[in-house]
Amino acid sequence: MNRVARIRFALVLLLVLHAAILSAAFLAPYPYAEQHRDFPFAPPTRIHFAGIRPVVFGLKPGPAGNNYQEDRSAAYPIHLGFHGHLFGVEPPATLFLCGTDGLGRDVFSRLLYGGQVSLLTGLVAAAISLSLGLLLGMAAGYFGGWPDQVLMRSGELVMAVPWFYLLLAVRAFMPLHIGPLQAFLVLVAIIGGIGWVRPARLVRGVALAGKEQPFVLAARGFGASFFYIIRRHLAPLSRPILVTQATVLIPQYILAEVALSFLGLGITEPVPSWGTMLAEARQYHVIVGHIWLLAPGCAAVPVLLAYLMLADALLDYH
Repeated sequence: MNRVARIRFALVLLLVLHAAILSAAFLAPYPYAEQHRDFPFAPPTRIHFAGIRPVVFGLKPGPAGNNYQEDRSAAYPIHLGFHGHLFGVEPPATLFLCGTDGLGRDVFSRLLYGGQVSLLTGLVAAAISLSLGLLLGMAAGYFGGWPDQVLMRSGELVMAVPWFYLLLAVRAFMPLHIGPLQAFLVLVAIIGGIGWVRPARLVRGVALAGKEQPFVLAARGFGASFFYIIRRHLAPLSRPILVTQATVLIPQYILAEVALSFLGLGITEPVPSWGTMLAEARQYHVIVGHIWLLAPGCAAVPVLLAYLMLADALLDYH
């Protein structure tokens, strides 16, 4: 597969995945916090066909009390366009495409809603890193001298501080119970705030070379301001670097959110993210008996691979 084909394939895959996650309210059959207390750790619902129409059967506890069997006394058809959702079934039937967790919440619905949090973290944190990297890298390369020394040495100091321990320190000074929005903002600010160094170094190189170009010298001679020169002349030269860095940083930040939320340092319940959902499968016996709880980890794989494929193709292209 050539470079152009890889770029197109990665972009189409990312578009489909992001569209599905952004449409969670329509695609998910249940709200992310809705609990089905009678069906904790229910397995994925089996779909049968009555002719050409898909149907499901009800669930009932099995002999051991902790597993389920199908109640074939009645079949319930799967309806399209069901109460504002893409599909659904009439109660008392249930439709758990990826099973349920310990509180009876539909894993498939939480998977889509949780993807919104994880992907938004990656996108917003990458936007923060790239914005800081563009501004500080341009300032370092354009002015040189002591601003360059201060910014680059500060960047080295930031890179030397492990972001995980920084997050632990910040979290220790915050109240024990904080809302999901506050946790999201803290997570994004720390992840995005310490990731500006690498793009800043690359942008600095562009600024060092670009400020000696005749059109930049002419703009400076006419009294153009620093921000005008960045906006009109130097920032367009940095666009390929920023695009490539975005495709590298976004999957890194998504993975960072998953890891931190898995450890309890990110988004808090009841709002789902892929990390908090994976945290429910930390115990070995839970994984063995309810393998569908690993679905968030499986969902993250194609997203990360698509971004990395796009980054690899763009690096080859440039």
